Amino acid sequence: MKKMHILLILSLVFLLSACGDKEKTEQGALPVIQEGKALSDKQLDLATNATFPPYEFYDGEAMVGIDVDIAKAVADSLGYTVKMHDMEFNNIIASIESGKTDGGIAGMTITDERKENVDFSIPYAKSVQVVIVTEDSPIQTIDDLEGKKIGTQLGTTGDIYATDDFGEKNVQSFDKHSDAIMALESGRVDCVMVDEQTAKSFINTKDTLKLLDTAYADEEYAIALPKGNTALVEEINTVLKALQENGTIQTIIDKYIK
Repeated sequence: MKKMHILLILSLVFLLSACGDKEKTEQGALPVIQEGKALSDKQLDLATNATFPPYEFYDGEAMVGIDVDIAKAVADSLGYTVKMHDMEFNNIIASIESGKTDGGIAGMTITDERKENVDFSIPYAKSVQVVIVTEDSPIQTIDDLEGKKIGTQLGTTGDIYATDDFGEKNVQSFDKHSDAIMALESGRVDCVMVDEQTAKSFINTKDTLKLLDTAYADEEYAIALPKGNTALVEEINTVLKALQENGTIQTIIDKYIK
């Protein structure tokens, strides 16, 4: 009897453990790939700008999107918790430099200019810059942008490209892409330069807008990290590579981009 009693107790312990593992899996927590040591508080604070669907946006009060899910997957894989800090896109690099955040994930393209202030992880996604116009716009190709007023989000690569290629006087920068779209609809700008997937999220709900057929520029997105923090860069690169190889990154992207 005593032996059977012990076996019953062990069986209950096993079942409770299994239920705990199942609950953890259902909640979406990923197993630790490499125990993170670069952050002593075990919290990964990441800056973002949640006005950039499908990469980061609000669903009610919850921040969701490709970057939000990737940030959580990276943190889980390092045994960290993650905290997202929503701010103006143009303030993200400054928040990293000042130490207010540990990094930034916001559909941020790797550029030589940004490399002067931050380091980058390996790329986790590819995208292209495109141009949105109204259905009745005289702008038919990229070549027609000369002399036109281009709307952008301040500090984005679209903002940089437009300013460098067409001059500051021909660019109107906004805090949010949605503000640039409103300016396009009201005729205050002639077009808007933005990431392709974000552009599609806007035009899918607006019959009056369309994309030019030709993309403006190819890009790679990565996580921006503090300059010189090689330990954090190496940790994040290790788990990003593993998450790419095991299909987690692609599953996240497919969840938001059909």
